[in-house]
Amino acid sequence: MTIRILIVDDHPMVTEGIQAILESYDDIEVVGALNNGQDAVDQVVDLAPDVILLDLNMPGLSGLNATEFILEKRPDTRIVILSMHDSPEYISTALSHGARGYILKDVPTDAIRTAIDTVMSGEQYLCTGAKGSLQPKISDGRETLTSREQTILLELAQGKSNKEVANTLNISVRTVETHRNNIKCKLGISSTAGLTRYAMEHGVLQGTGI
Repeated sequence: MTIRILIVDDHPMVTEGIQAILESYDDIEVVGALNNGQDAVDQVVDLAPDVILLDLNMPGLSGLNATEFILEKRPDTRIVILSMHDSPEYISTALSHGARGYILKDVPTDAIRTAIDTVMSGEQYLCTGAKGSLQPKISDGRETLTSREQTILLELAQGKSNKEVANTLNISVRTVETHRNNIKCKLGISSTAGLTRYAMEHGVLQGTGI
């Protein structure tokens, strides 16, 4: 079976390099190479890719938003995020938006093929660097919050709604919800009141006037 691949990245050298690698395989067909997320959304039905290698940070429509729109049109498409960022918040947010894989742009070339085969088999793929970033760090029996999660905890602990936090930090409501759930899981807290109490006990609210 031929695997149909769409590459979406605003850096021509990256796109051309990946395309050259993939075209060396007899069972892979590169059906397109686009430089922005909106074109990917607009053309995904016509191009009918099995896998999309999608840059996370692009001008205009971001990789995260493009992922959501693409999956609305073609739910069976497997999306593998390409990124320079290895922070846990980037990785977990990409996966929560529906991506099936996450690879860093400095991975060995054979990792791209491995990622494609893995997501085609129905499994999730994280490159070694991404896996390492998601390893839990334990402190006093709890997982350590990322800096972004600490920022969102501060906003939530002040009684702000998900929408208000999203507007303050210029991110989507869905991203706030994802971080909020991650924070609750890490801290073992199920309520907003519990988050506020935790923030006060651990000095998160110091200097906010609360």
